[in-house]
Amino acid sequence: MRNNLFWGQAVKGRLAKPGVNPADIAASFVPRLKQELAGGALPFISLPFKAALERELPETMQKFGRGFKHLLLLGIGGSALGARALQKAFMPQQDWPAHTGPWLWIADNVDAACLNAWLDRLPAQETLVVVISKSGGTIETMAQYFLARTWLHKHLAAEWAKHVLLITDKTSGALREEAAAKNLASLPVPEQLGGRYSVLSAVGLVPAYFCGMDWKALLEGAADLSLPLADHPGNLAGHPAWRLALWAKSLMDADYSQLIFFSYIPAWACFGSWFCQLWSESLGKNGKGSMPLPAVGVTDQHSLLQMFLDGPKDKGCLFLECPDLPKGEKFGADSANPLPDKWAYLKGQHFGDLLTAEAIGTLGAMAARDIPLVRMGMGKTDERAAGSMIALLELATLFTGWQLDINPLDQPAVEYGKRLANARLGAPGYAEEKEALARYFAQPDEPQAF
Repeated sequence: MRNNLFWGQAVKGRLAKPGVNPADIAASFVPRLKQELAGGALPFISLPFKAALERELPETMQKFGRGFKHLLLLGIGGSALGARALQKAFMPQQDWPAHTGPWLWIADNVDAACLNAWLDRLPAQETLVVVISKSGGTIETMAQYFLARTWLHKHLAAEWAKHVLLITDKTSGALREEAAAKNLASLPVPEQLGGRYSVLSAVGLVPAYFCGMDWKALLEGAADLSLPLADHPGNLAGHPAWRLALWAKSLMDADYSQLIFFSYIPAWACFGSWFCQLWSESLGKNGKGSMPLPAVGVTDQHSLLQMFLDGPKDKGCLFLECPDLPKGEKFGADSANPLPDKWAYLKGQHFGDLLTAEAIGTLGAMAARDIPLVRMGMGKTDERAAGSMIALLELATLFTGWQLDINPLDQPAVEYGKRLANARLGAPGYAEEKEALARYFAQPDEPQAF
């Protein structure tokens, strides 16, 4: 069964401005697509690193042997969100009773209590620490690494370096220098591949490999979607990511300021958080973009759906579904425990049928309220299908940014916040940022107890 986009309501039934041919819009961006592909700026489309990664990843991981039961991943943002989404989708058993390993622990925040708990309780001899930062300058990740390095050295002495894998820039940065100075194993983040577009590089595929996922199928799924466009960029107008980008841009043109990512594939719920970073950090610039909202069916029918249906009419919806999900147990199969009369209609149906019925109910309610939506119907929920979905959303984000006339590959506002944080911690070279903080703290507070 193939993956498909099913087009529900568009904004007033259109994907472009009246009198404008969508194919002409695509044609105007084909030269840019060709130029950026040729210049290597879009490696998540052309996948130039694929062959080397397929060779180097197993070679590197096999050097560590089979003695590791735990992987402690140190990373934040694009270095962690994709890994967590893959973990929840393809290794849900870690959250189930009586799981016997392997275990993946993702340290993606400044959470001293949690990090202390892991370093107190994880067996260092059986733990691989994977540090992910392309620049090697991510302060949260580097701070975690310094503490983890001390922990490993305390328990393993000179053997500590055999428990570390660095994923960073191939030639420069603090982590690359660390790898060279201490002879640490490493894998590269491909050139010009930003963090939020990097899940299908070593960034996400190292933890996928460790957890026993079909990591090659993830890559193949992305290749299925992206390589035809890389090989024939003149076919942009017919690509599903382009049409999805047109739809998203039409929402923004009509003042729809929010985009719901509604997952009715429970195991794929964490792809919502991954998509929110991708969309927000790529498109939230110069007063443009739309706010992504992750939602999970059916959980958020009982929390957010009221706002979606009866709140401001400023929301579109990407609706993720798959008919090929586990059915679960059948109701009424045990004659010794019959269903109450009120629930007798459930007899003969499966627990999973509730998910299907509630998804249809949500779709019908959204249609009745004229909420613009696109259904992403996944033929399967295996790794190959996930790779295709990841590529679809990355390309759609890129093409939406191009239509907004912004750069979807940078994040200047986030960088300023990082500089202010460094100034607050006393890092040298941030005189202007220190002055900005001084002005901020000079403003009088108006506290209100509660």
